[in-house]
Amino acid sequence: MENHDIEGIREIAENLWKKDKRVQTDCLSVLEQVGLLEPELIENYVADFIELIFSKDNRLVWAAMINLALIADRKPQEIFEQYDDIVKVIEKGSVITKDNGIKTLAKVASTSTEYEEVIVPYLMEQLRICSSKSIPQYAESIRVAINLDNQEQYLSILNERLDSLSAAQQRRVKKLLQTF
Repeated sequence: MENHDIEGIREIAENLWKKDKRVQTDCLSVLEQVGLLEPELIENYVADFIELIFSKDNRLVWAAMINLALIADRKPQEIFEQYDDIVKVIEKGSVITKDNGIKTLAKVASTSTEYEEVIVPYLMEQLRICSSKSIPQYAESIRVAINLDNQEQYLSILNERLDSLSAAQQRRVKKLLQTF
């Protein structure tokens, strides 16, 4: 992204609304690659990504959620305004949608006390009820939203669930626990 081709990125974003789902998916993938390197170049498309998470096409939903996760800490207000709907998408979504939805909400929660108060209880509940195989990833994603006010609950949940994890999963969680 050395030349910051804003016009090219805008053109790719415009193609998110083509009728051909393959074109839409390809455009989301390109925007994801741009966002991985320089999220500021895709942050202005937050409304497009939010709209696409309500698609009937599962591939578009998870690809849009990945892009939201890349910019969540840059556009928290826009995402927070859709909190209830985003939770619904996470609840019925694929594994990829759920994983990136948790990451998105955690990043939003990390940006303000107001957002934290609403979102962190949901994140803690997800950490409490998710499958054992999801615990390390959820714990890592949620870590950005953990502070002195909520760390006790976070640590308690992780310690309660530690025995249900494989050795590799335990290592990931214990590494996180050592950051406190």
